[in-house]
Amino acid sequence: MVWAAVTVVAVAIPFYLEGFWLQTGLFAMSAAVGAIGINLLTGSTGQLSMGHAFFLAVGAYGYVYFADPGQDGLLGLGLPAPLAAVLAVLTAGLAGGLFSPIAGRLKGAYLGIATIALIFLGQHLLFNAEPVTGGYNGRAVPPMELFGLTFADTPELVLLNVPFGALERLWFLGLVLLLGAAVFARGVLRGRPGRAMNTIRDHEIAAGVMGVPVARYRAGVFVLSSMYAGLAGVMLALVFQRTVPEYFGVLLSLDYLAMIVIGGLGSVGGAILGAVFVSMLPQLLTRYSDALPMIAEPGSGGVSPAEAARILYGAAVVTVVLFLPGGLMGLAARLRARRPPSSSTDPSSPDPRS
Repeated sequence: MVWAAVTVVAVAIPFYLEGFWLQTGLFAMSAAVGAIGINLLTGSTGQLSMGHAFFLAVGAYGYVYFADPGQDGLLGLGLPAPLAAVLAVLTAGLAGGLFSPIAGRLKGAYLGIATIALIFLGQHLLFNAEPVTGGYNGRAVPPMELFGLTFADTPELVLLNVPFGALERLWFLGLVLLLGAAVFARGVLRGRPGRAMNTIRDHEIAAGVMGVPVARYRAGVFVLSSMYAGLAGVMLALVFQRTVPEYFGVLLSLDYLAMIVIGGLGSVGGAILGAVFVSMLPQLLTRYSDALPMIAEPGSGGVSPAEAARILYGAAVVTVVLFLPGGLMGLAARLRARRPPSSSTDPSSPDPRS
């Protein structure tokens, strides 16, 4: 019943909420897909990655390059949008595969330091490979076209007297992609690969003694995490409608680490909850900055909404580490455990054992 209610609400949202909330929700969906990917890597396998933003950039710019025919000095292949999205995700996986030999042999802080190099390399390429990336100004994102439906404001589409523009159409696409990503990750974690990943995280030596190919699993999970990041980058590009190099920096990777810590390491639901919290908080602070104390407009010299958001979920990370090791999902599990069990029999009826 709970899942049915959630489904009904999710489907009904585009018919009632304005564009701001739809855009905020779509940002949260793309962040959730990326958070699921890094949770497979960090939360379930114990590999620290600081380069998640690099693979988001590969997905976003890969989609634009494959889908845009190219003009005004910019290069592009002009492929159908669905094929371009698939190729962008595969390209992100290929980039992860090229780095996977390093990921399979390093762990902990050493892997984190190595992945930071990906961020610096990516920023250099995004700003200087102008024929592909558009340089500092970025590139416009071609709209998605699927089964004859264009996910843009035109052509006009009206359902139940509600105009369905780009955000309304992308809302349903985002729901489908998030659901598919969550179901696949849940299947991985509940199957044999998930048990092997958790064993590597908790007892690496024992995993090797039991016959688990540790280096191969680490490399494979890194590739899978990169593909999730690539899909999140494609979704992010479709919502933003323009790729901007500055967005894909170290701070974005830190945001994703904050998502999985706040939501709960090793949990698909925790990754989604953490992504919703971290991605929506800056949007809400910006929206209601006039009514909130100590929040100033960007550029005014005070604490901007983005800075206030980072302070708040930085405090949330510290709180979770000190008092809620399982994150929000762990807190929810504790609350369910404290709930008194419901009786299936009528208290007035006699005890059947008597």
